Amino acid sequence: MMRIMKFGGTSVANAEAIGRAVAIIKEHFSAGEKIAVVVSAQSGVTDTIIRMADSLAMATNEEIIHPCIGGLEKQHLATLQEVAPDRYSEVAPVIQKRLQTLSNFLHAVFHLRELTPRSRDYISVFGERLSAPVIGAALMQAGVPSVVLDGCEAGIRTTAVHGDAIALPGSAPRIKHRVLPLMKDAVPVIMGFMGCTEEGIITTLGRSGSDYTASIIGNALSADEIWIWTDVDGIMTTDPRLVSTARVIPSISYSEVMELSYFGAKVMHSRSVEPAMQKNIPVWVKNTFNPAIPGTCITKGQQTGSRVVKAITYIDRVAAINITGASMIGRPGVAKTIFSGLAGAQVNVMMISQGSSEANISLIVEESQAQVAVLALRDLIDRCMVREVTANTDVCAVAVVGAGMAGALGTAGRTFTALGKAGINVMMISQGSSEVNISFVVSQKDGPEAVRILHDEFLLSEGSDE
Repeated sequence: MMRIMKFGGTSVANAEAIGRAVAIIKEHFSAGEKIAVVVSAQSGVTDTIIRMADSLAMATNEEIIHPCIGGLEKQHLATLQEVAPDRYSEVAPVIQKRLQTLSNFLHAVFHLRELTPRSRDYISVFGERLSAPVIGAALMQAGVPSVVLDGCEAGIRTTAVHGDAIALPGSAPRIKHRVLPLMKDAVPVIMGFMGCTEEGIITTLGRSGSDYTASIIGNALSADEIWIWTDVDGIMTTDPRLVSTARVIPSISYSEVMELSYFGAKVMHSRSVEPAMQKNIPVWVKNTFNPAIPGTCITKGQQTGSRVVKAITYIDRVAAINITGASMIGRPGVAKTIFSGLAGAQVNVMMISQGSSEANISLIVEESQAQVAVLALRDLIDRCMVREVTANTDVCAVAVVGAGMAGALGTAGRTFTALGKAGINVMMISQGSSEVNISFVVSQKDGPEAVRILHDEFLLSEGSDE
């Protein structure tokens, strides 16, 4: 059995959490399994480093660097001392040297008054550079041989899109060549979230980057399973902060997870699912703090069971871009011009809806990109292709997700009837041809209530999915 285990920030946040992670790894390694581990930075560390770097580009002095570096040193050395006292003298200098390098780069950002995407990526991965040696040392302390690798050393080659890089197909043979031999006698500890270009330039893998790393490694090694260790019992029917009776979904398909992640659920990002999906590798989402709970298994099969709908999720930081004008009717190329303009401005379109009259197209984008989108489309007004382009940021997007909706009668009717009875106005509706998702837009204030109503309507708190 070969397993790739990824441990997120909360799962390695302190000595106690690392102790739990090491115990899990040791149990499986001692049982004869081949294990590779992907680790994130300790919880909050990457955010601290990025905030520091961003602020230094505009700071009036560089005195803030020293306490930040000092705090990181104290945190990681104290953790190291607790989890691997016998390895402290060997590993502490490694951490201190990396912190000195980070300090030098932060000072450079201050003096240059500039933080390029390339520099930001280089700085952002120091959280993993600090945590991985600590976890490797903790494994050695526990009698588990380990070898620490960064993403480049593990063979992950990516595109040169800083902040959101994608693994290149050529990574697989490199990963297999570099990582697989180590797994015969040891546990490779691989820094998540990072890779590098063919030229060796550091890149980061975007949202849920460590999950993506685990999936890339699993794909390259044709692993039997990928385990994502986090601080929740699995993928939930909805956000438990909105619905206290939300429960763990025991099994879910790749396509359902991709829909949920796209619409704000804190599960594996859709990009993180794809490498596992290519080789049909089961992905388990499990709780480091409650390892006895089975968790959620993500597989190829769309197991509908008795449920039409499996989960409800929503995104609250979005904006509706409304493009109107009678001149759009029957005019070829308007949609192409709209989406080309948005693509040129690097605006990601999350949802699309167009009236049958062709006089209106509505789009959902991230709230932070609303004004960029409006400016990018202003040229259409000047060219008399549309009459008006407006943005409404007082909205949120809700998604009803379930493979059982495909071909099932009445799901949309139940959804919108329940919302209508509650007095919630639906402003926009979108459904893909896969029929795994019905998504719609309501006002910001109605979003949480819409989630609660639909969670009750489809009885998601009750029973199991079998």
